[in-house]
Amino acid sequence: IEPDPTAEDAPEPETDLPPFVIEGARSARARCKLCRKKSDKDVLRLGTLIEGPYGVGYIWEHLTCAARRSFPKVEQAYQNKAWELAKSPPEEVPELSELIELREEAAAKKAEQLEIPHAQIAPSGRSRCKHSGEPIEKGSLRVVLGRSVEFGSQTRTTPINVLPQYVGAALGEQDSATEIDGFEEALRANSRGVDTEAMDALLEEIGPLR
Repeated sequence: IEPDPTAEDAPEPETDLPPFVIEGARSARARCKLCRKKSDKDVLRLGTLIEGPYGVGYIWEHLTCAARRSFPKVEQAYQNKAWELAKSPPEEVPELSELIELREEAAAKKAEQLEIPHAQIAPSGRSRCKHSGEPIEKGSLRVVLGRSVEFGSQTRTTPINVLPQYVGAALGEQDSATEIDGFEEALRANSRGVDTEAMDALLEEIGPLR
């Protein structure tokens, strides 16, 4: 548990705390552990009891974020009627069925996402190559690679758009999360809507990676 500058969110002194609490955020200073954004005051959040280096206390997640990414905890909290265990119980909470819909929408969206690396046709001319900073023209092929980004103690892979001629250089960067070995096979397998002729031309433009 990280120390929280807000006294109301500090670890509770009680030893017999419920495993889950659903409440309105008591301030706008604490951050959701999933999306890392601040919780606006009174926005519903889910607290999960853990024991960390600073003692026993809660880690907080927006209730909607938890529904999308850690639904089993939400389900258990609802079984426990965790909103009734809050110091200031919220006046109302959404039906569990509403949170199930959020979970299903998130799962469907994730299923539609392409694996990295993949090639795709740029839908607009607003994006730029993350390696060179050059604009990527609408309708042209771009390559989506993975980049390692640190969030506190966690390392996540975020997608970046790269122009074909800079793929080799981008793969050689220290924070690259895409392997050179097997790159061509993965690019072919993961790309949708790119025919064989276009893929061959793209790989020729990318050139040798070593």
